[in-house]
Amino acid sequence: MKVKIGILGGTFDPPHHAHLIIANESRIKLGLEKIIFLPNAVPPHKKESGLASNADRLKMIELAIADNPFFEVDDREMHRSGKSYTYDTMIEMTKEFPNAAFSFIIGGDMVEYLPKWYHINELIKLVNFVGVNRPRYDGDAPYDIEEIEVPALDISSSMLRERLAAGLPIDYYVPNEVSEYIKEHHLYEKRRNLGSSQGSDA
Repeated sequence: MKVKIGILGGTFDPPHHAHLIIANESRIKLGLEKIIFLPNAVPPHKKESGLASNADRLKMIELAIADNPFFEVDDREMHRSGKSYTYDTMIEMTKEFPNAAFSFIIGGDMVEYLPKWYHINELIKLVNFVGVNRPRYDGDAPYDIEEIEVPALDISSSMLRERLAAGLPIDYYVPNEVSEYIKEHHLYEKRRNLGSSQGSDA
């Protein structure tokens, strides 16, 4: 019997409680042995935030998941030159862990974009895609997606960056250790400084 492993990718810029709830609920509902947080360096379908370094994002994830023995982080995509493609990563992982069955967890809003993913027809043979809180719409999904529901939290990393840039606290949105790390290292303040000097927040 294969070991069931979940993969949760993203920028985690910064990681927050919604990420942790999605990971934990997915592990429980899918009967996964563990969840691997997979921070990416240059997402193909998303502009780089340019706000926190790879090292800072990695440290924040480590702090966020430190007390959960079922969570771990894999930083391979941060060290890859060029854009990070899920297909390349899963080719590596399936070779490294031939006895594993991987579930790749995505937000429900990403399901409709799967046809645009790099080598998607080959990728779906490597992983089981799991759509979390998928919006309901008419029409068939382009691929077989396992759907699960988790408690919905209206939190996003972009919203937290905006709050921090505006000088607002993010207490209770992120683990205390992450909040303290952000304060100590003055992360996400760059945007406010650039905005005041250039007159815009491009």
